[in-house]
Order: sequence, then structure tokens, then C-alpha cells
Amino acid sequence: MKRIAILLALGLLPLAASAAGAPARPELSVTTTDGATFDLAAQRGKWVIVNFWATWCSPCLKEMPDISKFVASRKDVAAIGLAYEEIDAKDLAAFVKKHPVDYPIAKVDVYDPPKAFETPRGLPTTYLIAPDGTVAKHFVGPITALDLDKAIAAAKGQGG
Repeated sequence: MKRIAILLALGLLPLAASAAGAPARPELSVTTTDGATFDLAAQRGKWVIVNFWATWCSPCLKEMPDISKFVASRKDVAAIGLAYEEIDAKDLAAFVKKHPVDYPIAKVDVYDPPKAFETPRGLPTTYLIAPDGTVAKHFVGPITALDLDKAIAAAKGQGG
């Protein structure tokens, strides 16, 4: 935990594309803790919550049940939780079993994070992807179902 924070503070973790340089439709394909593949492109037609989090991050743990309930309550929303930390796969699987959510979880490499998203500068970091695959909203810090509802309504108002 401290190592990642220090590396982030020193700018020693690799930077992903900035928002201005990010692809119009970010790509993400990861293997989840249950061995399945989550492909962002396969989610077209739905709103997708891409949530970077860590087991040691208390605001992350607080928002996970809210995100889970939000996903479970809407057929037009999917989510992927990206564990952004150095953690053994067995430990992550045990954590997910103890803290179940209604969306898949995958571990991402802190030294080689997904290139289509900015390297998280703080956790939690969440992206709301519109049904057309574009980034509708980028959140840094904890979010609630109300935040997600508002972001979806605002994006729909802009033609999203």
C-alpha cells in the first residue's frame, strides 16, 4: 500500500493515456477472479461502471455495496471492479468471497494499468462508460447510487 502511494507521488508508475489523449471508446479486456473474461466492448448498449479500488481503501469498501445494489437494480447497467494493488490472486479471491458484489472483479497490474484509462491518482477512481462506449463521467473519490443516477441523467441530457 505505502509502496504504491510513494510511487504514485513520485510519478514513478507508468502513466496511461490522459483524458485528452484517451481513445474515444476505451478498450478493456480483463480476466476476472472467477476466470471469465470481461470485455468492455461486449457491453455496448449498457452503461458500464469501471471502478478502480483496493482492499486496503476504506472509501472503496464503503462504496462497493452501493455500486453492487445499483448494478443489481438496473438491467441497463454493468460494472467491473478493478483491484488496483499488489495482492496475491488467492488473497483477492478470499477477499471477494468475504465481500461479495453483483459484478465481476479483476486484478490489474499497478505497473502496467489499462492503457485506455488514466493511471489512478487516488482510490477509488471510477469511470462511467455510456452505452456507445464513450466515457460519460470520470469520478475520483467515493461515489453513491445517487451520483451514478445523476451522471447518467446528465449524459442522457447531452445525447448520451
